[in-house]
Amino acid sequence: MQIFSVMLIARLFGWLCKRVNQPPVIGEILAGIVLGPSLLGMWFPEFSAFLFPEKSISYLKLVSQVGLILFMFLIGMELDLSVLKNKMRNAIAISYVSILLPFALGFGLSYFIYERLAPEGIGFVEFSLFMGIAMSITAFPVLVRIVHEKGLQNTSAGIIAIACAAADDITAWCILAGIIAIAKGGSLNETLYLIFFISIYILVMLKVIQPLLNKLFNKYGDGRRNKSITAICFLVLLISSFTTEILGIHALFGAFLAGLIMPSNITFRKVFVGKIEDVSTILFLPLFFVLTGLRTQINLLDNFYLWGICGVVVLLAVTGKFLGSTFTARLVGINWKDSLIIGALMNTRGLMELIVLNIGYDLGIISKELFSIMVCMALITTVMTGPILDLINRKFKTV
Repeated sequence: MQIFSVMLIARLFGWLCKRVNQPPVIGEILAGIVLGPSLLGMWFPEFSAFLFPEKSISYLKLVSQVGLILFMFLIGMELDLSVLKNKMRNAIAISYVSILLPFALGFGLSYFIYERLAPEGIGFVEFSLFMGIAMSITAFPVLVRIVHEKGLQNTSAGIIAIACAAADDITAWCILAGIIAIAKGGSLNETLYLIFFISIYILVMLKVIQPLLNKLFNKYGDGRRNKSITAICFLVLLISSFTTEILGIHALFGAFLAGLIMPSNITFRKVFVGKIEDVSTILFLPLFFVLTGLRTQINLLDNFYLWGICGVVVLLAVTGKFLGSTFTARLVGINWKDSLIIGALMNTRGLMELIVLNIGYDLGIISKELFSIMVCMALITTVMTGPILDLINRKFKTV
């Protein structure tokens, strides 16, 4: 009953959003909020308690985590690093500024909201660092889908935006791993030890495991019909996720890195992704959206101060990401139209933002109120992308 309701409403909302030229992920996120305490729990508390009993939440979280591990593995595999290499100079410059500017704005905002919105016992350093990275995320999978839906995949702006988002994702997840290490490390020595072991793990994955996988792939064919290769890939995923969880930087980072080091043959990646994408996106991800919805309590934003902070967060997030990407693109020689398109696309946050927010919530770095504010920001910035792209195209057609 629970899973059926979640999937039905998520698909319905996703379909409705697609009808109004919005990414289906927006509808799925909204479905989670509708099923949570913000709407269903507020207006029909008895039915909400029946549909999502307290004892089922831990199981829902477990199943959604499995889905997220598969999803992050897919994201790693879908990152075509050859695209990044071809556009390396411009992509790195745009990506780094589009991270640093919103990061600095989020860090600065933390100084003003720490006393009111930080959970008890959380230090300013980990709180402000997390706010910085939460403002800096770009949703690579949503961006790629928007690029294809708008027919930009073969344009200079679309290719550079995808390359920037790839660089952005890799950089942001590495920074997030460091922030988690600081949050969990305790003393300075413990944090440094943790960062050291994380660095060793990343080097082993890149310099030992990746070459071994490539050798296996070259020796035993393209892997499309080789069950042993498929089994080995899943084994790498499980071991990598388990290792990063043990290290204390979350299983999702291990899953992402496992996907990133898979054999680089595009045909193999497409076939492998096809085997698990539907299960991940249709079955597991809606459960994650509902879990996020159950944690999002819009009714907690019950005063002018909190709604004011929500407005400031959205303003800073858009300003940092959009302006940082646009002006950097212009500085490296890209024309104004393409620069604005890149800025609009890089402002897409969507699902990746929710994953980061849930990690922060689970670690106790952000409060319920701030979690709800940041979810609103993720929704608003993602919804903005399509209309802004249409506006840019209309303006430049009339010029």
